[in-house]
Amino acid sequence: MAEKIRVLVADDQRLVRTGFRVILEAEGDIEVVAEADTGTEAIRQAQLTAPDVILMDIRMPELDGLSATEQIRRQPDPPTIIVLTTFDQNEYVYRALRAGAAGFLLKDSPSTRLIAAVRAAATGDSLIEPAITRRLVERFAEPVVPQGLPAELQALTERELEVLRLIARGLSNAEIAAELMVADTTVKTHVARLLTKLGVRDRVQAVVVAYETGFANRR
Repeated sequence: MAEKIRVLVADDQRLVRTGFRVILEAEGDIEVVAEADTGTEAIRQAQLTAPDVILMDIRMPELDGLSATEQIRRQPDPPTIIVLTTFDQNEYVYRALRAGAAGFLLKDSPSTRLIAAVRAAATGDSLIEPAITRRLVERFAEPVVPQGLPAELQALTERELEVLRLIARGLSNAEIAAELMVADTTVKTHVARLLTKLGVRDRVQAVVVAYETGFANRR
């Protein structure tokens, strides 16, 4: 029997934590191993329980979720962290990316999206809500789009550029595979190669590069 995905839920609202636990533990392959109601407690529980995935709220007492994310990501072999956000938290999105979050999830997302995000994170993939991706577009949109391919991306092949553009749109590996009509394993290979060429640790950091260079905003 395959091991279950171990999840830590960090949120200062008990009802939110309970709701997430009920949804996730209804799935046979996911187990909530701990809960935390502060950023400090999230760090402690991450060390005690070694979860595979952390669902991290942004606004928590003692230490906010972004600071907790930064500290946890500096630990050896850290868990994957999905940041929980709401539409009124635009200013935190970019900082969360920089802190090492592997994805974002709106708190009012459907349960299917929550489950998909946890499973994707556990396999090294990540999901960025399309609504949050649009927010990134607005954050990094430039009046004048740079002419030609940005220097940071010139080592990428045409197919790798295509994959990067789809990643920046918030697509998972499976969705990219369907879009390009190729196998999932082919997409994973392209993603691994482009991450290496860009010198970034994960696909979310690749999204940052795509927007900062203006590439993701090009038509």
